[in-house]
Amino acid sequence: MTEQTTPAPIRVRIAPSPTGDPHVGTAYIGLLNLIYARQRGGQFILRIEDTDRARFVARSEQMIFDSLRWLGLTWDEGPDVGGPYGPYRQSERTEIYRQHVQLLLDNGTAYRSFETAEELEAMRRSQLAAKLPPRYNGAHRELSEAQIQQFLDEGRPYVVRLKVPAEGETSFRDELRGEIKFSHNNVDDQVLMKSDGFPTYHLANVVDDHLMRITDVIRAEEWISSTPKHVLLYQAFGWELPRFWHMPLLRNLDKSKISKRKNPVSLIYYRQAGFLPGAVLNFLGLMCGGMPAGGKVNEEKNPEVEIFDLPKMLEQFVFERISLGGPVFDLVKLKWLNGEYLRKLSPEAFFEQLRTVLFSDEYLRAIAPLVQTRIETLGQFGDLADFFFRDEVVPAAEVFLPRKRTLEETLGFTAEILTALEACDWTTDALDAALRGVGSGKEWSVKENFMLVRAILTGRTTSPPLLESLVVFGKARSLDRVRRFLDAQKKLAAQKK
Repeated sequence: MTEQTTPAPIRVRIAPSPTGDPHVGTAYIGLLNLIYARQRGGQFILRIEDTDRARFVARSEQMIFDSLRWLGLTWDEGPDVGGPYGPYRQSERTEIYRQHVQLLLDNGTAYRSFETAEELEAMRRSQLAAKLPPRYNGAHRELSEAQIQQFLDEGRPYVVRLKVPAEGETSFRDELRGEIKFSHNNVDDQVLMKSDGFPTYHLANVVDDHLMRITDVIRAEEWISSTPKHVLLYQAFGWELPRFWHMPLLRNLDKSKISKRKNPVSLIYYRQAGFLPGAVLNFLGLMCGGMPAGGKVNEEKNPEVEIFDLPKMLEQFVFERISLGGPVFDLVKLKWLNGEYLRKLSPEAFFEQLRTVLFSDEYLRAIAPLVQTRIETLGQFGDLADFFFRDEVVPAAEVFLPRKRTLEETLGFTAEILTALEACDWTTDALDAALRGVGSGKEWSVKENFMLVRAILTGRTTSPPLLESLVVFGKARSLDRVRRFLDAQKKLAAQKK
């Protein structure tokens, strides 16, 4: 009689990085993981991958929690709720990673690499000159124990690299695509531990997934090229592989990967702009074709098949139905869908949504002092503050175009402003420094600079204080307004040619 083994309980995870506003792609992959777990009686885990300390944003973690919960995505284990396999922040697991790196050093599947940044750059330039793809050349793969000890005694910093086989290939099964093979010629000796003692994404990802008993890795298809490195790591540790599911990427209308240059990607934006969480979750559920609607998210507007809630997704979503063609993130379709949700609300519920989002006490309290010193009657409040509540603001050329500047110059300068604002902390001091920094050395006066931003934000040349208005309006919506201004003006310019 053959002994039957009980399958491991299903465990899936998402692992966002707290490096800025939570991304709509995180919600998309999170929803797919949640559906997969709930349909199979499994567990959905949230892990915070915060080892990239250079890009770490302290407030981002809480923003991730708040945004996912706003959408109705709840996790069974995570940094804020605990669980049996914590800690769930990678920055709190560094000793675990160091112990596992030592295991690889001891079994000979990893090695220390002592090259300086200058030596690695010289290596890269030499390879490019020889028309070879830049990659680590393995110079320190076979250092003798004496050489290693000498470098250690000298206090040389080092990284730890995985020793990828020089020949052959690595293959793995993707549950949506079948077997995928990568030649080892195309797999670099990846860094596992950086010189600062922090792990790279690849090491931490594999160690955490194994120790947290993740059975299915459901993530975006952009990670396919990294999966051979992960498979080699599983093999180096002698661990069983999870199942891999690589989901089609969200796409812009032109089929390019969804990006902030062409679509708002911050979940904060959708919340502040007045999208209902059910509509956003519904829209994400239409992506990739798992629902009976067939994923025709940008082709049809059929409420009977395209409007559904999470319980209906859990009932009807089929992973085998997923289409590998990139789902189009069509903002026009999302607005239609949101409108359908708004019209389903009772008048009282609609009023509550207005009070919660657009006319909340918090928002109005922030706006009121900016306007108070500039009006003579309460009736004038709307005249000065209307841009805080409008979705479309389209300034005329005579409003935003400084004298003696061409449209081309102004749009180029606006693009530089956008780049500066994207990297800026959203405080009045930081905004002031960022905007002045863009104008410095470009013969744009501070007056011209601030007038341009004021016109884009408000549609006029007079308004409440600009920097304070930007802070109140919020980073996500302000950046979206600048991007939409650039897009609209570029289209108008193209039409005139």
